[in-house]
Amino acid sequence: MAKLKITLTRSLIGRPEDQRATVKALGLGKTNSSVVQEDTPAIKGMVRKVEHLVTVEVQD
Repeated sequence: MAKLKITLTRSLIGRPEDQRATVKALGLGKTNSSVVQEDTPAIKGMVRKVEHLVTVEVQD
């Protein structure tokens, strides 16, 4: 299964609590932090919710 490298590129300051919780659930903390996650429907849904805050790269 493919993996996704997710990087937090925008600040969470002023963002709603549900978006902050989603970013934390993805395993991201500070700006420019990255994490590699499996490409599952649950992860895709979380990325979709905060797509304006993160960048995603596909890794094989």
